[in-house]
Amino acid sequence: MGPSNLILQDAANQHDNSMRIVVVGEVLWDLFPDCASLGGAPLNFAVHASRLGHETLLISAVGDDDLGRRAHQAVKEMGLDTSMLGTDARWKTGTAVVQLDPSGHPSFTIPRPAAYDAAQLTGAQLRRLTAWAPAWIYYGTLFPSIEEGKQTLLQLLRALPGTMRFYDVNLRPGFDSPALVTELLALANVVKLNEAELQAVSRFGALPSGMEAFCRAGVERYGWKAVSVTLGARGCAVLAGNEFLVADSFPVEVADTVGAGDAFAAAFLHGLSRQWGIEEIAAFANRVGAIVASRAGAVPDWTVAEATGP
Repeated sequence: MGPSNLILQDAANQHDNSMRIVVVGEVLWDLFPDCASLGGAPLNFAVHASRLGHETLLISAVGDDDLGRRAHQAVKEMGLDTSMLGTDARWKTGTAVVQLDPSGHPSFTIPRPAAYDAAQLTGAQLRRLTAWAPAWIYYGTLFPSIEEGKQTLLQLLRALPGTMRFYDVNLRPGFDSPALVTELLALANVVKLNEAELQAVSRFGALPSGMEAFCRAGVERYGWKAVSVTLGARGCAVLAGNEFLVADSFPVEVADTVGAGDAFAAAFLHGLSRQWGIEEIAAFANRVGAIVASRAGAVPDWTVAEATGP
């Protein structure tokens, strides 16, 4: 049985195979040793999904400060709808101090609370979202790791009970409570995580540590429709329907891997929505992630033509 039999058909029934995706979570500045780059996994995902032709609506907040004003303008210039990107004066615009190891892999130091923790939904916004009828809700772990964010996420899920849920695990030290992650896994229809995160979740006692066993146990326990595990330079593992596949990477010279997983996630969801076969989904997601890893920054310029070319 292929993935087309398991992913909700409504997710692919919007015009031209595009989808409406609500993205909730952090907008922050990645502070590298020599520059600052706007990012945050939800924002990165929203940009990459938009480049793939999907309508994305970002729910977040920035501070009433210079970084916040720059972020708001940059998000607008990226072509995203900013109508639910709020401004909050209590806390500064979010930041993440990024350190890269010799192979370009990042580690993050993330001050909290930050302005994105203040993102809230009004009754009018919830009614608008209900009328918009999105196919998917995207969420991660960082935003709901503080109670205010968790309540906003749960409020959104309650308002859109029939909407499919994509959980990009994205664990960050200090914001990776086993109880929270287990709860978020149980809420999801599709899950994406990396190999280290799989091992962490396994240590929580929720699922086995082997890749295929992990994926199949997640389907059995939580009812996931699909799951992907990114393996860095080794590619990815994907389970969709009853099919499991480990797919080789698309080789590139890595500039930095910040944002590559978010690009992979957008491409993975894109392939699922198009009801592609599992090999095509994995190859496309690997290629998009690799293109982003080959360029500096979380949302460098890239085109669909590059990702589908020879």
